[in-house]
Amino acid sequence: MLPWSAALALILAMLALLCLLRPRLRSPWERTVGKRTLPGAQNRDDKEEAEGGGPADQFSDGREPLPGGCSLVCKPSALAQCLLRTLRRSAALEPGPRSWLSGPHLQTVCHFVLPVAPGPELSREYLQLADDGLVALDWVVGPCVRGRRITSAGGLPAVLLVIPNAWGRLTRNVLGLCLLALERGYYPVIFHRRGHHGCPLVSPRLQPFGDPSDLKEAVTYIRFRHPAAPLFLVSEGSGSALLLSYLGECGSSSYVTGAACISPVLRCREWFEAGLPWPYERGFLLHQKIALSRYATALEDTVDTSRLFRSRSLREFEEALFCHTKSFPISWDTYWDRNDPLRDVDEAAVPVLCICSADDPVCGPPDHSLTTELFHSNPYFFLLLSRHGGHCGFLRQEPLPAWSHEVILESFRALTEFFRTEERMKGLSRRRASFLGGRRRGGALQRREASSSSNLEEIFSWKRSYTR
Repeated sequence: MLPWSAALALILAMLALLCLLRPRLRSPWERTVGKRTLPGAQNRDDKEEAEGGGPADQFSDGREPLPGGCSLVCKPSALAQCLLRTLRRSAALEPGPRSWLSGPHLQTVCHFVLPVAPGPELSREYLQLADDGLVALDWVVGPCVRGRRITSAGGLPAVLLVIPNAWGRLTRNVLGLCLLALERGYYPVIFHRRGHHGCPLVSPRLQPFGDPSDLKEAVTYIRFRHPAAPLFLVSEGSGSALLLSYLGECGSSSYVTGAACISPVLRCREWFEAGLPWPYERGFLLHQKIALSRYATALEDTVDTSRLFRSRSLREFEEALFCHTKSFPISWDTYWDRNDPLRDVDEAAVPVLCICSADDPVCGPPDHSLTTELFHSNPYFFLLLSRHGGHCGFLRQEPLPAWSHEVILESFRALTEFFRTEERMKGLSRRRASFLGGRRRGGALQRREASSSSNLEEIFSWKRSYTR
C-alpha cells in the first residue's frame, strides 16, 4: 500500500493530466494564453516578451518593463526605484531556453507533487500558545554550506520565516527556498499551523483562514530567540492570507523588515465562492480531509464532522469547519469580515513584493484575481507579474532553483541596503541639525543675557507651557 501522501501525489498528477488532455476543462483565459500561433506570430510574441509586453498589459498601464517579459506594478517612490534597479539587474529574470516545464499546469503540479532532493535538515520546536494550543517551527539547520554569505549589516544573519499554503502541505518550492536562503546566510524557519504537517492538535481549535493570532506569538518567540536579527516573511499561495493579516493588524509594530508573497490569493472570498478548476479543487479538498480525519473524534464536540467530510467544495469545507460550529456559529459574511486579509491593509508599514503569473491556473487571470488599485495607491506593495510560472511554480531547468526564490532574496538584500542608507542619511541630518542648533542656542544665550526682565518672564512662560 502506498502512504497517503504518495497516493495524494499520484491523484493530483492524474487529475492534472486529465486537465491537460481535455480541452473543455480549460478556461477561456487558458485557451488564450496556451493557443498555438503561426511562426510569424510566434516571433512577434517573442519580441513582446523581450520588451516586457504580453498579458500583463491588459490590466495595468502604469507598469515598468523588466527582463523576461515581466513587469513591475507599483506606486512611484524612492523605494520603488531601488527595487526596480535591482530587478533589472537580476540574472534570474533573464529568459532562458524553453523546457517541458513551461506549461502552467506542469509548473503547478510539479511544485505540489515532486519532492526536493536532497531535502534539508530540520530541527522542530513546538510552541505552546496562550490557549494551550500548539504550533510547530521547523528550523533549517543543514546541510551546512561553506562560505555562507551574510545578508545584513554587522555580520548578523537575518531570520527568514516561511509560511506554507493554507492546506498545510510542505512543497518542494518551500524547501528549495529554505535551502537557498540557508546558503545565502539566512536562518530559515517554517511556520506550521495547528494540526498541520505533523503538528499535533491538542485542543479542538483550528486556525481560521486569516487569523494571525498564532503567528503573532510565533514572531514574539523568534524575536526572543534572535532579538537583534532582522526578520523577513515569505508566504506561499494561500498562506498569503496569514501574512497580510499579520502585517495589517500589527502595522508599524510588526518587527518585520520586508515580506514577499508567491502567487498570493488576494480576493479570498471571491476565490472560495467561484471555486477552482475541478482537478485542483478536488485535490486540495482531499488533502485537507485526509489531514483532519485523524482528529475526527476530537473535533466532534465543536464541528459537525459528518457535514465536514461530506463537503464537495473548498467553500463547503471552510463553512463547516469555521462557520457552522456547535458552540459559536457565525455567518459567511461575518467570517470574512474577520478574516479578509486586506481588511487592514492600509495599516501595513512593511514593503511587500507579490510575485504572480499571468497563467496561474489556481488563482485565475490577473484582471480578476489581483487588486491592482492596491499596488497603484499603496507605496509598500509591489507586484511582479510574469507571463509564465503557473501557481507557485516559476521553475527553471534543474538544478537551478525557482527564479522566484532568487528574486525574493535579491529584493530583501536591496531592502536591507536601502534602509541602511536611509538610516545613515538620517544620522547625518540629525548631527547637522544638532550642530546648527548648538550654534543657534549659543547666539540666543548671549542675547538673553542682555535682555530685560520682561523678556525673561516671557521665556519662563514659554518653558512652562512647553513642559506641561
